[in-house]
This record gives sequence, structure tokens and C-alpha cells, in this order.
Amino acid sequence: MYKRQTHYATLWEKISDTIPNRTALISGEVKRSWEDYDQRAAKLATELTKAGLGDDSKVGLYLHNSNEYLEAQYATFKIKGVPINVNYRYKEEELVYLLDNSDAEAIFFQGCYADQITSIKDKLTKVKLFVQVEDSSKDLLEFAVDYETAIKNNEPMERIKRSGENIYMLYTGGTTGMPKGVMYQHEGFLKAMLGTGGAWGFLPIQEKVDLDEITNVIGELSEEDKLPISLPACPLMHGTGMWLGALIPLISGGTVVTIPELGFDPDSLLGVVEKNKVNNLIFVGDAFAKPILDTLDNAESEGRSFNLDSLNMIASSGVMWSSEVKEGLLKHKDMLLVDAMGSTEGGMGSSIASREAPAPTAKFVLNPGTIVISDEGQIVEPGSGVMGKIGTSGLVPLGYFKDPQKSAETFKEVNGVRYSFPGDYALVEEDGSITLLGRGSNCINTAGEKVYPEEDEEAVKRHPDVYDCLVVGVSDDRFGQRVVALASYQEGKEVNEQDLIAFTRDHLAGYKLPKQVLFVDEVMRAPNGKANYKWAKQRAAEELDH
Repeated sequence: MYKRQTHYATLWEKISDTIPNRTALISGEVKRSWEDYDQRAAKLATELTKAGLGDDSKVGLYLHNSNEYLEAQYATFKIKGVPINVNYRYKEEELVYLLDNSDAEAIFFQGCYADQITSIKDKLTKVKLFVQVEDSSKDLLEFAVDYETAIKNNEPMERIKRSGENIYMLYTGGTTGMPKGVMYQHEGFLKAMLGTGGAWGFLPIQEKVDLDEITNVIGELSEEDKLPISLPACPLMHGTGMWLGALIPLISGGTVVTIPELGFDPDSLLGVVEKNKVNNLIFVGDAFAKPILDTLDNAESEGRSFNLDSLNMIASSGVMWSSEVKEGLLKHKDMLLVDAMGSTEGGMGSSIASREAPAPTAKFVLNPGTIVISDEGQIVEPGSGVMGKIGTSGLVPLGYFKDPQKSAETFKEVNGVRYSFPGDYALVEEDGSITLLGRGSNCINTAGEKVYPEEDEEAVKRHPDVYDCLVVGVSDDRFGQRVVALASYQEGKEVNEQDLIAFTRDHLAGYKLPKQVLFVDEVMRAPNGKANYKWAKQRAAEELDH
């Protein structure tokens, strides 16, 4: 039956029929209603089908945050295809790998990347269609179709039946090797996103996924003007931006606001929040939170302020978010701060803070069905002090695309239940909460002891004069590896290396202490705010070789 088609495109079609005049997308000054969103995606879908794409066809999205990104994704869903998130920072070799590995048959690309597309075109033998999004930077490539022209010249594709078994895929960031496509089925993935949206109060929690029931509720919420307005400040090409910032509000009938300009300008961001009456802001940890807090503090000291009355939640995922910064934000606005712990391979837990209930750094309440397993394969008992790998059940991916070996290593059964083990280590506290330690791949082995960088980083960042920090292990004749921190100062501040190391003694066991601190102008991170350990290791090696 129609209502059993638990697929994103089918749900969005039903939402567009229910609330056609409500705003679905905002980017800069351009607003698209739900009807516009649906019709424009349907016309793009026609363009894809004309090129021979259909069920399970892969479509690369080489785009910045924009209405076009979300329309192109919807169009891909409409044909039962699989959108492929393309990191716009990739160089030629990485682009070719990703587009070839994913079997991409079409690419939507930002005009400013026309040169990159031209340079790799002949290597993309599977690609049948190139669609260029005009951004006034480059002329239309002779072998490409203009995005708006495709919409203008096509009729909307007729709606089709889809299956909840259709594949959705997101490529990981490639922090431990080349990117891998993590595969889900629409039904399970949609159910999980609806569950999170329910927990956030966007929709009543659904006992079962019934698209008719969901759209009826959305219609009622629309009449009451209670639909969410969300702004993903981090890139849509990553899971946090797409899942938390776009998919969850869209399946709730909400509005997604995007900022198309690259780079992070907290003053501009807060202006967009104010202008569009954003309810939910999505970003990644301190890399976003600290500049926002600085901007709010500076505005207050200058006697001006941002109207944040509409903002009732900020959600972060992907890296740890320090408690001091949370407290600073809560001084400016009483709201919920959601720290979601997870990865492309599965959600693990969350930490929720408010003025009434502050939350410590890196301490999370486990999601139901989440376990911690020691390296010996035993379930870790609360309060035992034993470190273990976090495993999540419930929404477990089908596997990695074209990588059965890695799939078998990551997705395993324990006591007859299938779990995802992305590689994150944690301690289970006596109260059942967990303290996140970090990825095993970044673990530092110093004198036989394991040190997880994230734990050290949070200790260093507690110092009031430190702005940001990454911690790496460098080769050491005595210890095997020694712990080295790369830190940047708060503006106008400075701290002595030994004083900073001494400061961390209050928060860390002796063997975990940084042996050295290298001060840098800026700690380099990926556009999504995640740690760039490759840069940190290279910089540390260069500095220490001198």
C-alpha cells in the first residue's frame, strides 16, 4: 500500500501535498515553498531519467550548502537513486576515487568547481550527466547542463512507488583511510530519524512509521505554526549537517535555512538566526561554539545584542563539546543544548544540558541497545574502570559499499544481536553513563599506556587562555610515543607551556599529561569542525625536527 512506502521521497511528496504553501527551504534571499521544493525536484528527476538513471543509480552532489543541494538530493530520491555526498575540499585524486568507487552516473556540481570537473571528466567513465549550478564564477561547461535550465525545460516526473528497502548511503570522512560508503535502507533510516525528531519535540514519537499519520500531524502543527526552522551551520556533505540539520526537520514538515557562503562567520550566522527566526541550530563542537560564544560576549560588551528569542535548541555531533562553552552559551539564552554522540555508522548516546541541568564534558547517557565491549570481548561492567569499544544496535547499517571485509570487522553480532562498532572507546561509569575517550585509530601508546587524544584535548581547553587544541603521539625512543599538544591562544591571551601542562594535572592521570605543548596561530580542522589529526601529526613532526 502507498502508506507503507517508508521512503524519504514518498514522505516529502505527501508533506508537499499537505502544506504546499509552507516554506521548505531558505538560502540567502531565496525561499522555496514545499510545493516549489517538490516540483523543482520532480523536474530535475526527469532530467536524471532522460539520462538513463533510475533505481539504485548513484548521483554525486558536489555542492555547497544551498537550496540546490537539497533539491538535487530530493530529485535523486524521487528516481529511487542514491545521492553521494562529495567533499568539496577534495583534490583531483580523491574526487576520482569517490565518484568511481560510488559508481556515480550523474554529478551536480557548483559552478566554481568547473575546472576540477573538466580535469577529471575523462576519468569518470560511468558518468552520463553533468549538471552545473550557476554561481557567477565560471561559464557553463560545454558538456554540462545548466541546473535552472533543466528545471525550466522539463516537466515534473510522475510520482512512482518506492520501497523502504531502497538504499540510502553516506560516505564517511575518510579519517582512517579512504572514504567508505555506509549503506542503510530507507525504512530503518527514516524510522531512526523520526525517532530523533520525536525526542527533540518536532513530532509526537511514532510507535510505527505511518506516512499518512505523520502528514496528518504535520498538517495540524502547521495550523498551529509549530513546524521547526533549522539551520545547519556545518556542511550538508557531512552526516551532522545533513541528518540533524536537514533530514530531521524536513521529515517533520519544517524549514531548512542554509548559508551558501564558505567559511564560518559567527556574526553573520547569528544574523541569519535572528532574521529567519531559527529554532534549531546545528553545528560541530567547540570549533563552532567558541566563536559563537565570543561573538555573543563581544556584542554584549559593546552594548548590542542578537535577538535569539526563537532559538530553543542547539545540537552538536561528531566531536566533544566542552561544558565551559555550553555554560557560556546558556548565560545568553535559556535553551536545550544537545550533544549527540555518534558517527556515520550509528548513534551511541547523548548529553543534554540546560540552565537547570548543566552537563559535564564528554559524559553521555547511552542510547537503548548500546553496549561497551572490552578488547577481550566481554561486556564492560559499570564502574569497573575497564575501557571498551562502543557498540550500537537498532539502526545498524547494511554494511560498507564494496567492502565486505571492513563490513565484517565493524558490524558484528553479540549474543544474537547485530551491532555497529565504529571504533570509539569509552569508560562506563557507576551510574551507567559513559565517558567518551575517542577513536582507537588515534589512540596514543605511551610506555604501554593508552591515551585517547580527545580526553587530553578537553583538559587543555579547560584553561581560560586556550582557544583550541589537538593532541597527537610522536615517536619517542624512551616511551614509544610521547603525548604532544598543539594549542592556540584566546585572542590577546598567552600561557606558559609548563604552566599549561601543570594545569592539566588537575584533570588527567600523570601518564596522560602532554609532554610538550606546541603553540600555533590556528588549530586546523575540517570544514565540519572535526579534528585534522593528519595536519597535527605533520606539524608536530616539523616543529620537533627543528
